[in-house]
Amino acid sequence: MSFQKTARVRTRSQALQQRAERFFPGGVNSPVRAFRAVGGAPPFIESAEGAWLTDADGNRYIDYFGSWGPMILGHAFPPVVEAIERVARRSASFGASTGAEADLAERVVACFPAIEKMRFVSSGTEATMSAIRLARAATGRNVIVKFEGCYHGHADGLLVKAGSGVATFGIPGSAGVPDEVAHLTLALPYNDLSAVEAAFAVHPGAIAAIILEPVVGNAGCIAPAPGYLAGLRALTAREGALLIADEVMSGFRVALGGALELYGVDADLVTLGKIVGGGLPVGVFGGKRALMDVLAPLGPVYQAGTLSGNPLAMAAGIATVSYLQEHADEVYPQLEATSKAVTEGVAAEAAKAGVPLTLNRVGAMWTWFFTPHPVTNYEEAAKSDTAAFGRFHRSMLDQGVWLPPSQFEAAFLSTAHGQAETAATIAAASEAFKAVKAG
Repeated sequence: MSFQKTARVRTRSQALQQRAERFFPGGVNSPVRAFRAVGGAPPFIESAEGAWLTDADGNRYIDYFGSWGPMILGHAFPPVVEAIERVARRSASFGASTGAEADLAERVVACFPAIEKMRFVSSGTEATMSAIRLARAATGRNVIVKFEGCYHGHADGLLVKAGSGVATFGIPGSAGVPDEVAHLTLALPYNDLSAVEAAFAVHPGAIAAIILEPVVGNAGCIAPAPGYLAGLRALTAREGALLIADEVMSGFRVALGGALELYGVDADLVTLGKIVGGGLPVGVFGGKRALMDVLAPLGPVYQAGTLSGNPLAMAAGIATVSYLQEHADEVYPQLEATSKAVTEGVAAEAAKAGVPLTLNRVGAMWTWFFTPHPVTNYEEAAKSDTAAFGRFHRSMLDQGVWLPPSQFEAAFLSTAHGQAETAATIAAASEAFKAVKAG
């Protein structure tokens, strides 16, 4: 297993980036792929296997973003590859129903009791957008509560004080979002129940739903305070509003049943993505049967997707979720142990180097915040030293460790990460903190 400790030559990646800039804004098809927040140019990937990425110049990297979450079993996991190949021989798409849709749905329901019925879509944005439309129709109300730093896709009403890419680029929301739409979204501080109580008092009978990442991943990883999720559940039940748990990141990752299982909380609607597609584009929104039956063709809420339930994505999802179900007793303890070793090992190197660092971790998702202070909400996360994080990121990348290119993105690992990757990561961090201190 090779591990370079010298700066990599990326001449081919640089040429590919220049070519991409002719066709795509910023040379990317999603802003989170750009390296503007950390400096340098992003490597272009040609292949991946297990815990490793290989770029266009032949450089190898330990992967700690895992296609932004879904590669929980590692890249090119053989059962997933075989499932996709098998189905692709029959056609990549039908635009008609297949039995595989219910096969995957049955597995999802078994893991998430809050989901009694669901719809497959093609992205997390579609899932959250559809869940909110459904919540408004079911309650006859228009106002949505979200939390500062939480990103729920790029639908207009959800870009108010969103996290992740929006935070990375310093954009307060997004141009092109009408004030009339933005005014229907209340953005409150995460982990502050009193702020939610006040919002219901100021807007009596107007709030349709609260949507949140039960484990925040788009302001960096932030765990819910003890009793916080249960408090939100009680508030929504009392006020006749719905609770929407956006588990696009945390679903199947922090536990087989996501954060709802981990913290023992129920929700009216749940959105999923990432892992459910086994690496292919899939989203899910689902919830209580009575709510879901408000959707067309049974009810008046229209939602559609020509490629929803795509057979390739269903096959990859079935292979991934069924493996997680059958091997949960091995997978989740392994992820916990490896994540703990990597994150605490790096944090120990920061302490040795005298670099202020706060580690937030829930299962196999985490963030090293470059701040000495606790991070329990977006306001605290935003006080991180992003310049220091940029130096850290560049040094780690030059040593063959690829972290998410933003202080405000959670990192992930897979079951393919082992002792060799852990040791190499900690050794790289020891060198990287010297670059941080050098300024």
